Parts: sequence; C-alpha cells; structure tokens
Amino acid sequence: MGSQKRSERKARRSAFERGLGDELGDVFAREDARRAQQQKQREEALRYKACERKKRYASEAEAKDAIRSCERHGSRDLHCYRCPYCNGWHLTHK
Repeated sequence: MGSQKRSERKARRSAFERGLGDELGDVFAREDARRAQQQKQREEALRYKACERKKRYASEAEAKDAIRSCERHGSRDLHCYRCPYCNGWHLTHK
C-alpha cells in the first residue's frame, strides 16, 4: 500500500494521467470543467432563490416599516435579515 500523504496521491494521479495519453487525459479535464460549471449553476440558483426574487430594502429601518405595514394587513411573525449576497435587507417568516 502506498503513502496516504496528499502530495504522494497527487503525484500518483499525475503519473497516471500522463500514462493515459492525450485522449484519456482530457477526460479528467472535461470532468473538472463539468463540475465547475455545475457548481456555478448551483450558486446562481441559490442566489436567485435566496435574494434576487425577493424584495430588497436598503436599511433595517425600512424593512421593519414593511413588517409593521404587513402586520396591519394580517401577516404575522415576519422578521428581517441582512442578505449575504446583496447586503440589503429581506423579510422572512422563519
């Protein structure tokens, strides 16, 4: 059994990829690119769900005013939070 050190594993993988030749070596590069694209799409979907489809308030005071307005119309248990994506404020029931 070989070494479990990260540098040793990386060296073995590089040697393995070099031994495959250009055709099969490209398989790894394509897979890495596919995974990167998939991660980008996940991030975009999360940003849309968590931020872009929601109303943004410029300050906490504006968000709290909106909460009071919603309470007058029957909505209860609303809270505001600072969005990590846009640094604005959004409302939530959670």
